[in-house]
Amino acid sequence: MPTTGIGPTTGIGPTTGFGPTAGNGFTVPRAYPDPPSGTIHQVSVVESVLAQIPQPYRAVAIRHRELLKFAMVGGTTWIVDTAVFLLLKNTVLIEKPLTSKVMAVLVATIASYVLNREWSFRTRGGHEAHHEALLFFLVSGLGVAVYTAPLAVSRYVLNLSVPDVSLFTQEVADFVSGQIIGVLLGMAFRWWAFRRFVFPDEDVRRQTPTSP
Repeated sequence: MPTTGIGPTTGIGPTTGFGPTAGNGFTVPRAYPDPPSGTIHQVSVVESVLAQIPQPYRAVAIRHRELLKFAMVGGTTWIVDTAVFLLLKNTVLIEKPLTSKVMAVLVATIASYVLNREWSFRTRGGHEAHHEALLFFLVSGLGVAVYTAPLAVSRYVLNLSVPDVSLFTQEVADFVSGQIIGVLLGMAFRWWAFRRFVFPDEDVRRQTPTSP
């Protein structure tokens, strides 16, 4: 039989969507190619973003893909956190900014658990589901203290509140301490704690497509 250029020696293998070699020397197409690690098959926001990044920065981003996902989830939950915080602080909890912040963080934490488990740390695990959820909310509970500490310092240590300062200064101080400094510190703590305690093992929940 003449050589067709298609076979085991052509480099066509699992990464291109072709499977094992058939008895006649031809490769047999598989139903699906291997999906990138930690992504949803055929729908990967991160891969689309990474493809637009020029080298050598793309290689760095790929190495830290999990952190990129975590940051994107953090940005999403930051919007949730900020919206709930400002809504409560300016309506039903005008005199209780810390209570507003705690409630905002709790709402954002629920969204964070779903997004992080199903996307950021999609292939990580190491615990039973109920144990994992308990650890997640325990870490997040400790994170509430980290999130709210800068706001508490601003209000009750530095006294950046009415009548000691103007209303404008108070609002700026609340936003900077609660929504910028607090969020950055909280995200750094949660990134470390989630990987260390909640999702300690890599590639234990890797999902591969099945043939229809």
